[in-house]
Amino acid sequence: MREYSRPRSNGVNAITVREGDELVTAALTNGQCEIILGSKKGYATRFNEKGVRAIGRTGSGVRGINLRDEDELIGMVCADTTTELQEDIMVVSENGYGKRSALEDYRITSRGGKGVISLNVTEKTGNMIAIQSVSDANDLMIINKSGLTIRIGLNTLRTMGRNTQGVSLIKLKGDDAIAAVSKIDHEEDEVGENESDGENAESTDEKSAENLTEENKSEDNSTENNNIEEQ
Repeated sequence: MREYSRPRSNGVNAITVREGDELVTAALTNGQCEIILGSKKGYATRFNEKGVRAIGRTGSGVRGINLRDEDELIGMVCADTTTELQEDIMVVSENGYGKRSALEDYRITSRGGKGVISLNVTEKTGNMIAIQSVSDANDLMIINKSGLTIRIGLNTLRTMGRNTQGVSLIKLKGDDAIAAVSKIDHEEDEVGENESDGENAESTDEKSAENLTEENKSEDNSTENNNIEEQ
């Protein structure tokens, strides 16, 4: 982090990007994390960050995964295995399929390997577009290219085997596809609050109706008394 201690207004170089390449993601680590790199063809490799030596900020880096033909990196997960909470790995495909698998299903290999199958990519699922570390304390936000958004509680998704297609997370129409996926903190449903609000509203309506009824009765009695006096 000392390499970034003096930022400039126009930023500093974080990595020297080779021609035809681009930076996909960046993350902070604690020196004991395990890195999982995922590719769009559904492969992922897991290795300890100690296998990546510290180099200068302007270096071009070392190979993390050996990509197959026409494959490319789509995301990275930094898993802290020293904590009590062991997170799972969530992958999502562009056609709305996703799968939650245990971290242990991804065996540790040396850096630069071709990886193992993380999602069984088919024509039905489409390419893998996201990989995240998740737990029951998270929700998943999915945004389509058409602008639609869906929120899914990860406590509703069971863990599945690594070499599977997953399940349908969202129904897409026509040529629509998933544009972005992000995890957020889980929040309890507001159904109870809404029901309470509804009950309060009903109670208020009932009281208002009773008051109106009493007012109408009072007016009727007043009218009757006036008619009697006139007679």
